[in-house]
Amino acid sequence: MTQNIYDDQDFFAGYAKLSRSIDGLAGAPEWPAIRQVLPPLFGRKVLDLGCGYGWFCRYAHSQGATDILGLDISERMLNRAMEMTKDKNITYLQEDLENIHLPCQMYHLVYSSLTLHYIKSLPALFASIYNTLLPGGSFMFTAEHPIYTAPKQPGWLIADNGHKSWPINNYQAEGKRITNWLAEGVIKQHRTLGTYINLLVKQGFMIAHLNEWGPTAQQIADCPALDEEKERPMIFLLCAKKPE
Repeated sequence: MTQNIYDDQDFFAGYAKLSRSIDGLAGAPEWPAIRQVLPPLFGRKVLDLGCGYGWFCRYAHSQGATDILGLDISERMLNRAMEMTKDKNITYLQEDLENIHLPCQMYHLVYSSLTLHYIKSLPALFASIYNTLLPGGSFMFTAEHPIYTAPKQPGWLIADNGHKSWPINNYQAEGKRITNWLAEGVIKQHRTLGTYINLLVKQGFMIAHLNEWGPTAQQIADCPALDEEKERPMIFLLCAKKPE
């Protein structure tokens, strides 16, 4: 079972203060890069895995998607999503992505934002996603970059000259990582970027786009806190397609 950290009161309270929680997609600095590679949504059926507050579900509806399902393991997140959603074409359900069974050839797009690095049984999930996509459908997701998840004790290393650098040791050693982010004992799964890609290819997906995301100069100028993201990619975004 996936660790349901988002229902931890301290974690949820901390997450609610993040810009991506307050401002939605506009508060996620990687959103402009995602939007550039999204397929057309008008008249499409969309599945959002790890939907959180439902920001992408509502965006898909605003773009003309006609049947939208958001899944999340967190009851707190789903309650917030339902409070914020008035559209009848959007449905939210509580599901554990570690053990999910999706209908065959149902969706044009499966989307997931910053969720897959929590999933241990990723090959099984990729198989379910491939199965539920219609021929020609797209799987678009973001996840924490392996360079970011790799260190077993994440944090800045300070050199003798005072410069800081990100510790990239343990990159090849895949497996569980325990971090203290918003709450203690948050469990994530570290995989190399090659593992993500090879799992997709083995399943039958075609890789359409990969972006090891970093902020633009304008984004850094607008939000100086993003300057540290130049040191290493914190997030990668990937679009894969199911053959026609």
